[in-house]
Amino acid sequence: MLILKSSASNGRPSLNDIHIVNLSYVSDVQIKEDVSSPLQPFPSINFQRLNTRLRNQVEDKRRLVAALAAGVSPGGQQLFLTISKTISDVRWHGSNIVVFNSVTIAPPYKLENIKGDVGSKAFIHIKKIVEKYLKDQVVDPATTKNGLSASY
Repeated sequence: MLILKSSASNGRPSLNDIHIVNLSYVSDVQIKEDVSSPLQPFPSINFQRLNTRLRNQVEDKRRLVAALAAGVSPGGQQLFLTISKTISDVRWHGSNIVVFNSVTIAPPYKLENIKGDVGSKAFIHIKKIVEKYLKDQVVDPATTKNGLSASY
């Protein structure tokens, strides 16, 4: 492995960008600039945090694959992703989106397709998310094609 440490791309002096390269995929290495200052040791790695992050990412990908396997429309997939950005308790049940095990959004994923206890906080919150999602789809036609988001 080759580890490259450089100044942070966001410009913050207290941070660095770190790139790890698998040398088995590298055919040639050339030194562009040799640094004379002594190397500072890398901070310790929090493996528990990394493993949690990995599990979460794998679970997110599994949910997306489940949506594709269920034949869900791209609009439904995009709504699912929008909800999952703020709520972790979201899953697929066939082609329905289920949030908090109490609110269901059925195709074609419009406001009238939201089912659940209308007076509950969960229902109201999910309804607001769907309203904003649908409004953003209409307001920004430059990023949409046929009513679907073009950034997948």
